[in-house]
Amino acid sequence: MAVHGRLLVLLLATVLPRAALAALSPGFQFQFFLACGANYSVSFPSNDFPTNTFVPDDAYLSPASAPAVSARFTPYSRPALHAAARADISAFSYRFPSPASPYTPPFVVLRLHFFPFFQATSSQYVINIFSARFNVSVSGHEYALMSSFSPPVNGAVKEFFVPRDLSGGDFHVTFTPDAGSSAFVNAIELFSAPLEMLWCGSVTPVGAVVKDDMDLWQRQPLETVYRLNVGGPEVTIENDTLWRTWLPDGPYLYDARGKSVVSNTSSPIIYDTSNGYTREVAPDVVYQTQRMANVTDWLLATTPGLNFNLTWTFPAVKGSRYLVRLHFCDYEVVSSVVGVSIVFNVYIAQAIGTPDLMPNDRATVSNKAFYMDYAAKAPSTGNLTVSIGLVLKSNGGGILNGLEIMRLPPVDLSSRRSNGQTKRTVLITVAVVLGAAVLACVALCLFGVPYTKYSASGWAEQWTNRWFGEGETSGMESVSRKLHIPLAKIKAATDSFHERNLIGVGGFGNVYKGVLSDGTPVAVKRAMRASQQGLPKFQTEIVVLSGIRHQHLVSLIGYCNEQAEMILVYEYMEKGTLRSHLYGSDEPALSWKQRLEICIGAARGLHYLHRGYAENIIHRDVKSTNILLGSDGGSTGGVITKVADFGLSRIGPSFGETHVSTAVKGSFGYLDPGYFKTQQLTDRSDVYSFGVVLLEVLCARPVIDQSLDHSMINIAEWAMRMRREGRLDKMADPRIAGEVDEESLLKFVETAEKCLADCWVDRPSMGDVLWNLEYCMQLQEMNVIGDEHDNMVPSSTSLLLDDTGLSMTNVADNKVSPARARDEAR
Repeated sequence: MAVHGRLLVLLLATVLPRAALAALSPGFQFQFFLACGANYSVSFPSNDFPTNTFVPDDAYLSPASAPAVSARFTPYSRPALHAAARADISAFSYRFPSPASPYTPPFVVLRLHFFPFFQATSSQYVINIFSARFNVSVSGHEYALMSSFSPPVNGAVKEFFVPRDLSGGDFHVTFTPDAGSSAFVNAIELFSAPLEMLWCGSVTPVGAVVKDDMDLWQRQPLETVYRLNVGGPEVTIENDTLWRTWLPDGPYLYDARGKSVVSNTSSPIIYDTSNGYTREVAPDVVYQTQRMANVTDWLLATTPGLNFNLTWTFPAVKGSRYLVRLHFCDYEVVSSVVGVSIVFNVYIAQAIGTPDLMPNDRATVSNKAFYMDYAAKAPSTGNLTVSIGLVLKSNGGGILNGLEIMRLPPVDLSSRRSNGQTKRTVLITVAVVLGAAVLACVALCLFGVPYTKYSASGWAEQWTNRWFGEGETSGMESVSRKLHIPLAKIKAATDSFHERNLIGVGGFGNVYKGVLSDGTPVAVKRAMRASQQGLPKFQTEIVVLSGIRHQHLVSLIGYCNEQAEMILVYEYMEKGTLRSHLYGSDEPALSWKQRLEICIGAARGLHYLHRGYAENIIHRDVKSTNILLGSDGGSTGGVITKVADFGLSRIGPSFGETHVSTAVKGSFGYLDPGYFKTQQLTDRSDVYSFGVVLLEVLCARPVIDQSLDHSMINIAEWAMRMRREGRLDKMADPRIAGEVDEESLLKFVETAEKCLADCWVDRPSMGDVLWNLEYCMQLQEMNVIGDEHDNMVPSSTSLLLDDTGLSMTNVADNKVSPARARDEAR
């Protein structure tokens, strides 16, 4: 099915080279490049020619009082364009006037740069943009491009193709912070595509996409989510005519070793400009490399019916609509005769896109570039796949040079429809809602099923399917119903969320102390608002904690999802967070033995997440504020330790895989640098974060402290330098001086150092960390007792057990390594 007109402008907006913008006639000049918050023009990129000039944003800003901020500290070096930002705790916007020409191109390309600072200062007040969360809308709020967006710590450039208001109205971009948060932007790129660079193309619908969906493509914005140089290296902005980044395809390729080979050409790439194919669609370097199936003549001859597909898999939003563009370039077009040229199938979203695709039908000479576009929906699995499949009449298994995927954000189109259509839609909607309400009331009367409980359990089961997979959720509906607590009971428990019961404030919302009707003390976490970012975190927490139980993981008592409220109810940990007992409060100092007990308890909880459950669960936000303390109720005043806050948790790599590729999540200062750089997550990322916590426990200071000398700001860098210099006595909290055994301290610091190894493969597992910490405790107890009894180790040494019941007796008595002791115990 062909889609023409305005959609084509969107699809082909990428063909406009930035160098060509200045050459456009005045009627087509709709181009703005702003250095937000800067008071001077910035050239970017600095090592490219020609560069683009980003000008100060003051002339386009409303209100004009929105603060300009600059970085006091950044997590890594960055270009001048990202060293300043416009930020505020209130909404602000930019207005871009339409060109004077009566004709205005129907789509614009919008790029937004978000590179957060750890701390930002303005002439008015301090604004925390490192944890900013906000919404972005364009053209008078008609299109909500992003909702409750929180930029990753390593920054991001978001690219959109947005419909223009053809009536000549100005173009607006608005940034609205979530309640209690802030909004910011470093730079804005906005430009349109000239009509002379458009051509008559087509988009192929795939699978569940129908005509109505295709009509919507022409009225909605698109967000670029993936852009890959298949078979080749990363293409940086300096090497692309539109300053796009093309990433390598390796992390997305579902490919057994040897199943594909990489091919390349040094011959010039040929573009058919008469049909609209130019090198601005994709740079030469993308077409000069390709990945192809490694299919031999012998394999074809000896394996009838061979299914030999190459597949790329992309995390996607279930049910969302995507535009997929595939780039091809056949290096060896020899004939149009079937049997001597490449023929292959193209599959999108597990459905056929193009059967028997023959490159020489579209490119009659070698090295001639072309591409094809497909419209698809992400299936229920949540993953969008692209495959090239073998056709037995071919002499090869298919090729692919480049791949781009754009997504339709969930936006409200009501304001874009005609008045008549809107009225009809409203009437139909009202009728449907009223009819559904009547049926629901009848069902409630007949069966007496509480609607709110059923509603909550329904999404809980769906979310569990998505998180753990189909077929693993038996009984989830009944579990979620049992966990549901009516809002009225929660309000009664917290005295309607009275301020005197407020015990904490976090990124998700406020935490209140409460007492249920049966006398159970609870901690009630109430979301600030029902945001799209908060909902996945809310659902993940319920799924994780309803499926696992462990003495060192905080227990979920229930949840509430009524009246736009998202509330989680936990067991109450009366001693609060680990951090509150280390620094920044009046809590009594923890003894060294208590600190070891706390670290051992937290390690046991994390070890269970990584190895003790059916799935490998990665916490992703291990830090001292997510380790909670309680009393064991005994006369000795012992401390119970539990790991909390599973809102960022996710399933780890499957069997045979080393990592999962995912956006960076976590807290600054605790982030695994390897995960930070590559977005490749493993359970050893938790180990790194836990290593930072160990140093926090020892040193009793924040992980990032801007008030200290530059060489001491980061606790990990400072502590490891102190260890190399042999100054452990200067690291430790002076409040525990004199009670720490030297051998125990050395083993503790050695354990933390191993956790902080740069490469994840060099870090110990959480099980090894646990054994080492137990060894630290044994060293502490033996040597302290030995000092008190003329250095004689008593015969009745207390035993420490890990989660499997194996003791550390042989470690304590024989001073062997924990690893050897574990092997002997097995």
